[in-house]
Amino acid sequence: MEGKVFHITKEKMKELKKEYEELVVSERDKVVGVEAPKILESEDVNPEFISFQEDMEKLRSRIDELKDILENHQLIKKPPKEKQVFVDLGAKVKIDVAGKKDEFTIMGTLEANPNLGKISNESPVGRALLGHKIGDEVVVFSPHKKVYKIRDIKYEVG
Repeated sequence: MEGKVFHITKEKMKELKKEYEELVVSERDKVVGVEAPKILESEDVNPEFISFQEDMEKLRSRIDELKDILENHQLIKKPPKEKQVFVDLGAKVKIDVAGKKDEFTIMGTLEANPNLGKISNESPVGRALLGHKIGDEVVVFSPHKKVYKIRDIKYEVG
């Protein structure tokens, strides 16, 4: 994930910081406070040791992942008034597609959840809509050709 910028909201930032801090404390407690199981149990490798090592590797991996996000993030903010006519990160977009109305918010990949009406800026639809304004028709091939007509754009992020 090196070089990637993670677009997140203030709320997500707080959530990730909290998780990071809790995991760092948990890792320290496990390393300092608990004696690791012995490697060998008779002539065989102790299964408790293997399990302990796997748990520590998962914990360390998540800590590293969170650290990368926290060091390489950009907060999603409401754009200046004159730029709010264009679709950008944090925009709630109302569209018509094949005669049906739909609505979703363009978010970064970490907060995307189509079931909650949040799509990623890296998804085919999200990527295609970025930079367009009300009235624009945007053609997206994923996997079939669909035409998205932008009806409204609102920004509700802080």
